[in-house]
Amino acid sequence: MYTITIIAGARPNFMKIAPIIHAIQKAKFDGFDMDFRLVHTGQHYDKNMSGSFFEQLQIPEPHVNLECSGGTQAEQTAAIMVAFEKELMSNPADLVLVVGDVTSTMACALVAQKLHTKVAHVEGGIRSDDWTMPEEINRLVTDSITNYFFTTSETANRNLKESGIKDNQIFFVGNTMIDTLLKQRPNFKKPKVWDELGLSKENYIVMTLHRPANVDEEAQLKKMIDEIIVNTKDLPLVFPVHPRTAKILQKLNIGHSRLHMIEPLSYLEFNYLVERAKAVITDSGGITEEASVMRIPCLTLRDNTERPETITLGTNVLVGTNPKNLKSHLDLLFAGGWKKGNDIPLWDGQTATRIVESLKTHT
Repeated sequence: MYTITIIAGARPNFMKIAPIIHAIQKAKFDGFDMDFRLVHTGQHYDKNMSGSFFEQLQIPEPHVNLECSGGTQAEQTAAIMVAFEKELMSNPADLVLVVGDVTSTMACALVAQKLHTKVAHVEGGIRSDDWTMPEEINRLVTDSITNYFFTTSETANRNLKESGIKDNQIFFVGNTMIDTLLKQRPNFKKPKVWDELGLSKENYIVMTLHRPANVDEEAQLKKMIDEIIVNTKDLPLVFPVHPRTAKILQKLNIGHSRLHMIEPLSYLEFNYLVERAKAVITDSGGITEEASVMRIPCLTLRDNTERPETITLGTNVLVGTNPKNLKSHLDLLFAGGWKKGNDIPLWDGQTATRIVESLKTHT
């Protein structure tokens, strides 16, 4: 029996691992001697991650939750490492599979290698070249001790090769987040806010903001939201507010008749809104991927991106963190001049199948 321990630490990680679980289950059904153990580190507490969340993704609830939420970066890394070391010693595996770039990704990769267990990194090789982002440090450390890299783009392949990774360790497979998006697209669910606000297709804008560069500095956050309001004509702005951002917004007393700050939505509800929006204004990397695949104009409020394919091929544009940059991009949007986007290679819903096929033949 070939056993794989799969690590998830935050809600987006589960979107990435769900199709891999399905592909492992299919391989097992087809007679391949393979199984998995799903470990939730508990890094991010999310009240929306109830039993129904796992039902929607059609995956079992985690075999264990290490409950390592809270604390500083160092405290959380240490807590995850201590808890996962006990877990892996009690339940040895042939491979530890980590996804993305959260603290859990790095911490569990370190533990696995010290226990002489091979590591596979889904989304290996992604780089923003911005060392102020904790995620970038997580990526660099994880990739420096990974055995098998499952990549989303040729850019990621090049990054790995330039750092000395051998060709036979790199598997260009695509994007598991898009596997989930394409599978769940028919199941997108209309949120209550659709009828409450009288929304209609392409007649509103979705916003998300959570990165420290945008939300921690109160004056910066106020200027950014003011610019968005001034330059979006008469369209409603639907803003599911990250808890981190909510605290700061309360202090600033920001409000406008077109700005609708709502509770975070479920995956199916949020993407229902994105799919029908005029555009998305965000600082989230994952949302840029989903918006590009759904061909929705995306304005990213960051100075760099680890997903350049969403810009070169997708519908994403890097606006930057200077609020004054927004006007020209929004003017282009309302003038009907936004790029249409193209297919991104291997973002086709079959990524997880390619991952499991690679594991069957190369591990």
